Amino acid sequence: MKIKAHAKINIGLDVLGKRPDGYHEVRMIMQTVDLHDELWISKRDEPGISLTTDRDDLPVNEDNLIYKAAKLILDEYVPDGGVDIRLVKNIPVAAGLAGGSTDAAAVIKGLDEIFSLGLDADRMAKLGVRIGADVPYCIMGGCALSEGIGEILTALKPFPDCGVLLAKPPISVSTAYVYNNLQPDKVTHPDIDGIMAGIEKGDIYGIAACMGNVLESVTIDRNPVVGTIKDMMSEGGAIASLMSGSGPTVFGLFDSDDKLHKAYDLIEGSGLAADLIVSHV
Repeated sequence: MKIKAHAKINIGLDVLGKRPDGYHEVRMIMQTVDLHDELWISKRDEPGISLTTDRDDLPVNEDNLIYKAAKLILDEYVPDGGVDIRLVKNIPVAAGLAGGSTDAAAVIKGLDEIFSLGLDADRMAKLGVRIGADVPYCIMGGCALSEGIGEILTALKPFPDCGVLLAKPPISVSTAYVYNNLQPDKVTHPDIDGIMAGIEKGDIYGIAACMGNVLESVTIDRNPVVGTIKDMMSEGGAIASLMSGSGPTVFGLFDSDDKLHKAYDLIEGSGLAADLIVSHV
């Protein structure tokens, strides 16, 4: 079977504090976009996992979340089973777009179908969180409120229709560094409730007025190019522009193709983005 694994953006990302177990308590609005990886999954005659990709820089062993997800499902439900998995990677790597998590979620859903396991969404989410905090959301997809460490999910109404421009500068960001250096008591917190009210009304401009990502305070301080790209999105006519996750990808939301392409041209001309992708909610 072929399955699409969609990227996500954070319409709002708030960190409430650090928990005794070392994880951070978050409150986020997540949204999938058209951009997606493609996975081909099939049974194999012999036990085990064969993973191949179109990228030489990606691991094909247990260092890859795809492999971890497949191993988890096979160990739990099909100990003598085997699968071949082929990944075509379109989502930029280490970009704050949940590329690895969405691939893992796709594998969980795909193996459930291929082996007729009959797993419900709740069971798949509980399996997914063992791989990563974003995996349960990626299994659900769509527009959702994410709480706890990311595993407590509430589905929201569909997000208003709009264009999305994604720009990733050629830098790497350590998620652990960003969270460990965040000072939640010294940042401006996004209005998550206001975003949800805007989604409920289908008001893209009301949503934009409430958007924010507290992790920008750390990532932009260390990587000013992220802030520069945000400014260029706004200059091009974005309704709102925000860093996704811990970065470094910046996205803009647009109410017209003309504005989106103006921002595209500005950022492309600057040479600041290694990846520049037109997508859609």
